[in-house]
Amino acid sequence: MSLPAGGDGPEPTLATFGESMLRYSPPAGDRLETADELAVHVGGAESNVAVAAAQLGCEAAWLSKLPDSPLARRVERGIREHGVDPFVATGEGRVGTYYLEPGGKPRGTTVVYDREDAAIRTATPDELAVDRVRAADAFYTSGITPALSETLHETTAALLKAAGDAGVTRAFDLNYRSKLWTPAEAAARLRPLFEHVDVLVVAERDAEAVLDREGEAGQVAHSLAVEHDCEAVVVTRGDAGAVAAHGGEIHEAEALETDTVDPVGTGDAFVGGLLASLLTGSSVPDALDAATATAALKRTVAGDAAVVTPEDVAAVIDGGTDAIDR
Repeated sequence: MSLPAGGDGPEPTLATFGESMLRYSPPAGDRLETADELAVHVGGAESNVAVAAAQLGCEAAWLSKLPDSPLARRVERGIREHGVDPFVATGEGRVGTYYLEPGGKPRGTTVVYDREDAAIRTATPDELAVDRVRAADAFYTSGITPALSETLHETTAALLKAAGDAGVTRAFDLNYRSKLWTPAEAAARLRPLFEHVDVLVVAERDAEAVLDREGEAGQVAHSLAVEHDCEAVVVTRGDAGAVAAHGGEIHEAEALETDTVDPVGTGDAFVGGLLASLLTGSSVPDALDAATATAALKRTVAGDAAVVTPEDVAAVIDGGTDAIDR
């Protein structure tokens, strides 16, 4: 397996699989318990990645499972309007939601999840558009999905294997969530999946907490690439930027200073920018720069999705200004 080649042909294709929820947020400075209004956004790691990739020139599809309900249609519409094709199985259950209360120091931001009995928890491969996975140039999912249920752990493994059997590049973000499982549980369930992964993305803090990896980020990326036979491993470091191991070499990209409007989805924007750049033929160092720029731009956009353009990303990479000249 190798990284996707990209080129001058038709738009490269990305398929993703995972849960998307409705996010409700009070205005900045308000508390959930006193708010009279809530803004509604659609968000989920895998659909966020699909949106970023679609915004940057890929043909993107998102696979999931939802009930037949107005809220489910709101989720689908929110994803479709950003250029992503939803391929959704219909079943019993509900739409997951989460409530985000933004707050600065010393209070901080609060997130409350309400996702029990979500329809996606029972999704199996025979319900899903697996043909879209097999036909894609790349397939992406994250460690959030197999954490939601045993069924989804099995489905995630099956989709990664189906992608590999079809010669599709497989990308995976460890994306550890402490509200879903412990580090030990995550390690035990996710490590076996890594043998089916070509591009692994992991936050430095998660590499330490879940994978018991300490030390310099480049060494961590290289050791994970060797151990799990990954084509590339990217270690993200927040304000310190990101590091990638590929072809025996280590590549680094610095984080960019931003005025943060909404930090939610920054990591997903990074992955979407990375995959879109790789899929359109960029080298790993150039893809790291594009990913970093996409993540920085996302922080200036309200909601979970990175509503950006290739011109935005190019301007930031080139040194940008406080206002991108359109």
